[in-house]
Amino acid sequence: MKPLPIVLLLAAALAGAAAGFLVFRDRVLAPPPAQTAPPLVPMVVPVTPTPVEPADATEATPPRAPAIPATVPDLSLRDLAGKPVALRSDDGHPRLFNFWATWCEPCRREIPLLNALQKAHADEGLHIVGIAVDFRDAVQTYLKTHPLRYTSLVGEEDGLEVAQKFGMDLLLPFSVFADGQNRIVAVKVGELHQDEADAILAEMRLLRAGKTNLSGAQASIANALKQLAIARTKQSIAK
Repeated sequence: MKPLPIVLLLAAALAGAAAGFLVFRDRVLAPPPAQTAPPLVPMVVPVTPTPVEPADATEATPPRAPAIPATVPDLSLRDLAGKPVALRSDDGHPRLFNFWATWCEPCRREIPLLNALQKAHADEGLHIVGIAVDFRDAVQTYLKTHPLRYTSLVGEEDGLEVAQKFGMDLLLPFSVFADGQNRIVAVKVGELHQDEADAILAEMRLLRAGKTNLSGAQASIANALKQLAIARTKQSIAK
């Protein structure tokens, strides 16, 4: 079967997250530092299996970049009360997994939009899950003044592992859209905007209704996000 494309759209982000991340990295993480998303560069990453090296291979091969999986990983994270919550679901509802941190400015800017999306699409069964790659106490303090109207999970060091299982380095924010069958439909890297969310969710409705297939939905999303990125860049230049 031909590899399925997954949409990755890189969006602009500010550099104010650096200090907060350094504290988080020094106390918890050993891997290289996380970054906020770089400037807009649309790209498509195929879902491909990892090749098996011959048993008699004598030359070392460089590590391969992680691949976006075809389905939501079978993992769990704890909510603010410490209860484990599975990421995969059999309830048939679409999901939006948003990876964020309190020290990430574009992540913070997304919260009002995500709150609005959860309210607007609740009747469709959309379930938004915020995954904070951050300290639990920092998240709890931040949410006292900036509440999330959707499920909030905290990863700390586990959040990095979950991001990698989704085929992503710790490049925040990023959002993963999955359908009711746990199939990953799109991955949006960088700050999510209203028009982008609308385009993705519209295709997911068509997919759920059987009016398109997965590859068709992914192709339509890729084209829509590309056009929106071009339009947003032109508006920025015009200013």
